[in-house]
Amino acid sequence: MEQLTLTTPALLFSAISLIMLAYTNRFLAYAAVIRDLHDKYLQKKDKNYIDQIKNIKKRLYLTRSMQIFGITSLLLCVLTMFLIYIQQQALAVWVFGVALVLLILSLALLIMEIQISVKALEHHISDIENN
Repeated sequence: MEQLTLTTPALLFSAISLIMLAYTNRFLAYAAVIRDLHDKYLQKKDKNYIDQIKNIKKRLYLTRSMQIFGITSLLLCVLTMFLIYIQQQALAVWVFGVALVLLILSLALLIMEIQISVKALEHHISDIENN
């Protein structure tokens, strides 16, 4: 097995940073939708709003988990670089492996969140198609 160099974990920095930006944008969009649905529900107590809020809440929790896994992955990449710097190569390999697994988990949760989002949009489209 080849040794890790400082540049190996550093390669993930830009990718993880862009992913975190996308996750943050999703989070902010959900916050705006939740505020809007909350106001609409207070004006008109429609069960449809409750269902939409439950869906958004599920997606919000998924996004939070995606962010936590992504940030932890980034932290472990930094720790990997430190371990390489202090010449703890064996430990660095394991820590970097965990960082990669966390990034994989974050991306897997993104797939789940996208599927839920598509179902929600399909529900809105079906309302239009049925009328």
